[in-house]
Amino acid sequence: MRSLSLTTRLSLLFALCTASVLLGLGWVVARSVEQHFLELDRYEIEGKLALVRNLLAKAQTQETLDTLPRQLDEALVGHHGLAVRVLAPDGSPWFATGGVHVPAALPGGADLAGGQWVAWQEGERSFRGLSAGAPTGLAPAVPYVVSIALDISHHQRFLAGFRYTLAAAVALAALAAAGLGWAATQAGLRPLRRVTALAAGLEASGLGARLPETRVPAEIQALVVAFNAMLARLEDSFRRLSEFSSDIAHELRTPVGNLMIQTQVALSSARDIEKYREILYSNLEEYERMAKMIGDMLFLAQADNGLLKPGTSVVDLAAEVRDLFDCFDAWAEERGVALALDGTAAVPGDRLMLRRALNNLLANAIRHTPAGQGVRVRLETDAEVTRVMVENPGPAIPAEHLPRLFDRFYRVDPARRRQGEGAGLGLAIVKSICETHGGTIGVKSDDQVTSFMLSLSRTSCPTSPAILAASSTTST
Repeated sequence: MRSLSLTTRLSLLFALCTASVLLGLGWVVARSVEQHFLELDRYEIEGKLALVRNLLAKAQTQETLDTLPRQLDEALVGHHGLAVRVLAPDGSPWFATGGVHVPAALPGGADLAGGQWVAWQEGERSFRGLSAGAPTGLAPAVPYVVSIALDISHHQRFLAGFRYTLAAAVALAALAAAGLGWAATQAGLRPLRRVTALAAGLEASGLGARLPETRVPAEIQALVVAFNAMLARLEDSFRRLSEFSSDIAHELRTPVGNLMIQTQVALSSARDIEKYREILYSNLEEYERMAKMIGDMLFLAQADNGLLKPGTSVVDLAAEVRDLFDCFDAWAEERGVALALDGTAAVPGDRLMLRRALNNLLANAIRHTPAGQGVRVRLETDAEVTRVMVENPGPAIPAEHLPRLFDRFYRVDPARRRQGEGAGLGLAIVKSICETHGGTIGVKSDDQVTSFMLSLSRTSCPTSPAILAASSTTST
C-alpha cells in the first residue's frame, strides 16, 4: 500500500467499503429469505399434520378408520414434493403417499407429543420433515405415528442462485465504486495537482505566482493558504538575498577600488619612505573597514543559523550605557550633542552582545542628531520586561522606510554614500542580538523625535540592591 498513489488507495478503499456494506446487506437479506422459506415449510408441514390428526381424531369406528386412507389421498392431491407416512400403533405401515418416498431418516415416533423436526440431504435433494403422534377416536386411544416430509430442493436452488447473483452484484458494485472513487478522488485532488505543478515549476524569477484561494475544498484551502504564504516568504527572502548580494558587492567594491588605485599610484613612480608610509596608513584604513564589514556579516550569519548562544549573567544596562557615554564623549562633544540617561535596569544575557547593541544604537542616534541637541537613553522596567529607549531629535523618517530600517545595507536614501559610517549593518546586528535574547525591537519617528525601543525579558533576573539604589538620572 505504501507504494500506491493516494488516488489508488482511495479507490480501493471505496471498493472495499462498498463491498463490505453490500456483503453485510446481502447476508441479512439471505438470512431473511431463508427464514421466510423455513416459515413457509413449517406452515405447510404443520398444516398437513393438523389435517391428518383431525381425520384420525374423528375416526370413532373401525369402518371410519378404514376409509381414511382414501380421504387422505384425495386431500393430498396436487402437493408435489410432499410425502406423508402413517404408522399403526404396532409399527406397521398404515398409510403412505404414492410416488414420493418417505426417507428413512425421518424418525418414527420419538417425542410424539410435541413432534420432532429433521432436515437432511439425499443425493441432490434436500428435505425437511416432522414426526408426531396422532391419536384416533377409538377406545383405547392409542396414537398413530404421522411422519411428513417436504422436498425443499427448489428453495435451496433459489438461495444458491440468490447468493451467486449477490456475489456478482457485489463484485460489479465494488468495481463501480472503485471507478467512481477514482473519478471523485481525481476531482478532489485537482488543487493538490495544481500545487504540485506550481512547485515543480518554481524558479527564483517566478516566485510571484500564487494559487487561487477561493473555490477549493475546505480541507485543501488551509494547504493552499500556507503554500501561498510560503511563496511570499520565499519571494521576500530571495529579494532580500538579491539585494544583500548586490549591496555586498557594492560595499566591497569601494575599498577594493581605493586600494587598487592607491597601489597603482604608489607603483607609478619612486617615492620617499614617508610617502609610502602615508599610502600604507591609507590602505590600512580600507583594510580595517573591510575587516569590520566581514566581521559584521559573519556575526549576522551566525545569528541566522542560531549559532549565537547568549550568556545568562546579569547585565547592568545603566552601567553599560554610562561606559559607552564615556567612549562617545569626545565625538558627541565635537558634534555638539549632549548625552543623557534616565532610569536603571538589569537583564539576564550576554554582556558583550548587549553592549554591542547599545553601542550601535547610540552611534546611530549621535550621527543623526542636529548640533546643539541631545540623545536620551531611557530605561524602564516592569514585572516581566525591560525597555531600552534611545531617542534623538531630527527629521522624521518616512513611514514607508520604518519596517525596513533593520534590513542589512538598507538606506533610507539609496543615493547617499556613507563616509566613515560603516556598511549599514549596525541596526541589523542590533535586531539579531535582541532576537537572540528573546526580545523585540521597534522604531517610531515623527517631526520631534526618533525613538528605537528594545524590549528584553527580565525572567529570572535578580536585580541587585546596588542597581535599585542607583540614581535614576545621569547626564553627561
